[in-house]
Amino acid sequence: MTREQWLQRANWLALFTIFYNIAEGVGSVWFGAADETLSLFGFGVDSFIEVISAIGIWHMLRRIKANGGESRDEFEQRALRITGTAFYLLTIGLVLTAGINLYQQHKPETTVWGIVISLLSISFMWLLIHYKTKAATALASPAIMADVACSRACMYLSVALMIASVGYELTELGYFDAVGALVISWLTYKEGRESFGKARGLACSCSCSCGAAKESSL
Repeated sequence: MTREQWLQRANWLALFTIFYNIAEGVGSVWFGAADETLSLFGFGVDSFIEVISAIGIWHMLRRIKANGGESRDEFEQRALRITGTAFYLLTIGLVLTAGINLYQQHKPETTVWGIVISLLSISFMWLLIHYKTKAATALASPAIMADVACSRACMYLSVALMIASVGYELTELGYFDAVGALVISWLTYKEGRESFGKARGLACSCSCSCGAAKESSL
């Protein structure tokens, strides 16, 4: 495949990420609110925040295709700062609500939808990691490789949701949902910190190794 074809594939992957996260966010927030499942609701809000980050990646790919170079422009830096702030706010909200739920011994109506959505998310994130890695390698792009790491972080969130949801269905112990929400809050805190790191010009984020990132550009 040519460079232009790889860029086009990366562009489609970014668009798919945007629309998938919107659909995942709608479903998770809806069922999380209906079933009073904090971990699923928080997971859904995280998906909406990921949309902002994915739009920044999509914008970057369009800019690279037109002009070349991976230095982030003002739009991308602003998107990252908004994303980071939203992640921090979500972290605070999840920690406070989880604490209240633990104190009140709150139990969800059911966590079946958490299991369904987490399994779907793990499957789609695995596919995105696979194809984004191929594109990043072919284009020698640290920025796309950092996006791969972000997809991997989303898969960790999905695993946390799945464990919390399965745990509750097996035991009906409400603290599984609250503890799951706390684990998700820790992961969203890390995502927020890394978003601000990218906005400051670090080559990578989402727990990838900055020292290992290549400085080559498209």
